[in-house]
Amino acid sequence: MKTIEAKDVQKKLENGEDLNIIDVREDEEVAAGKIPGAKHIPLGSIEGRTNELDSSTSYIMVCRSGGRSSQATQFLEQQGFDVTNMNGGMMSWEGKTE
Repeated sequence: MKTIEAKDVQKKLENGEDLNIIDVREDEEVAAGKIPGAKHIPLGSIEGRTNELDSSTSYIMVCRSGGRSSQATQFLEQQGFDVTNMNGGMMSWEGKTE
């Protein structure tokens, strides 16, 4: 499984890179703030919503601490998607939120 550090994701966004971030936390967690531009798909909904994802696109998976996003990353890898887990999740995020 590929991983990336939160600070590296933040640098990429600050440098204007167009990232596809999927936040797999629950609604109430996301309501407290998410990475700007991140798409919210709760972990429990990933399997039924893979049709919303493009298999030719790279995704970065995010949750609170990295555990649920790791599960989502493993599942999507098995489905043929190019996914990377953000280590430490939002607990490691120091950038802006929306």
